[in-house]
Amino acid sequence: MAQEDKDWYFNPTTGEVTQGPESSWANRMGPYATREEAQNALATAAERNAAADEEDEDDWGQPASWDK
Repeated sequence: MAQEDKDWYFNPTTGEVTQGPESSWANRMGPYATREEAQNALATAAERNAAADEEDEDDWGQPASWDK
């Protein structure tokens, strides 16, 4: 069995958890090591997005020359 067949994936379109990449990459989150991790894919993504938003700084440097 190939390694990718051992990994778990979450399909956000259907809500299904599969072992192995059964859907196209556009409808697949993963790979995850366990079924439970795949089932929590949306929560994990939300937590990571929130953490990234907290770290994100609003300082983009100098304004564009036309905005001065």
